[in-house]
Amino acid sequence: MKKMLIALALSSGLVLSACNTVRGAVDDVESVGDCADGRPGNC
Repeated sequence: MKKMLIALALSSGLVLSACNTVRGAVDDVESVGDCADGRPGNC
């Protein structure tokens, strides 16, 4: 039981860190899209 709880804690930490990484990638792509629209001041 103790090993299972440790494995659950470690795997949940990995999943949460992956979500933060994906969110950061989405923000980067959105910022590139804002610069590409040609409006001044969006970059």
